[in-house]
Amino acid sequence: MNRCFVSTFYIAHDRKRRGTRQSMSDVPTLAEDLFCYGVYTASHAINRAYIPHLKKLGLTYPQYITLTLLWERDGQKVNELAKRLLMETSTLTPLLKRLEALGHVMRRPGELDAREVLVHLTESGKALSMQAEPITACMIEGTSLSRSELQRLQTLLLKLRDGLRAPQTPQH
Repeated sequence: MNRCFVSTFYIAHDRKRRGTRQSMSDVPTLAEDLFCYGVYTASHAINRAYIPHLKKLGLTYPQYITLTLLWERDGQKVNELAKRLLMETSTLTPLLKRLEALGHVMRRPGELDAREVLVHLTESGKALSMQAEPITACMIEGTSLSRSELQRLQTLLLKLRDGLRAPQTPQH
C-alpha cells in the first residue's frame, strides 16, 4: 500500500475518532484550499468554455486535444497517442473510431508491424487545424490572465502532472 495513502488514512481516521477536523499540520482540509479542487473545477470550466467553439466543428474536447497532437505530428501510433494523452488505448480507440466516422482521421496498420495501428489525418482533419488558432486566441482572451501568467501556469501544471506521475516516496 502507498505509504502516503496509509498516513493520510490514519490521520483522517484519528480525527474522525476524536470528532475533530482540525489538522495537526499545515495540510489544507477545506475544498477551496486543496490544489485538487482548484484543478478539478478549472478543468470543468475549461471544458465548458471550449464547448461553443468545438460545437461549431462537431468535436468534443477530447477529440480536439487528440487532433491537436496529430496536427503536431501526423501518423502517430495509437499507443503513442494514448501515452501522450495519459489514456488507456481501450479508452482512446472509441474516440479515434468516432473521429474516423467523422472523416477526420484514418487508422491504418503499421508497414513494419501490422499489429501497430497508425493514425493519420485526412484532408478534412488537416483543414480543421486552421480553426485551432482562433479558438486558442478566444480561450486565452477568456482567461483574464496575461501571456506570462499563462506560461507560468502551464509550467506549473506540467510540473504538477509529472510530480504526480513519478513514483511516490514514502512519507514518515
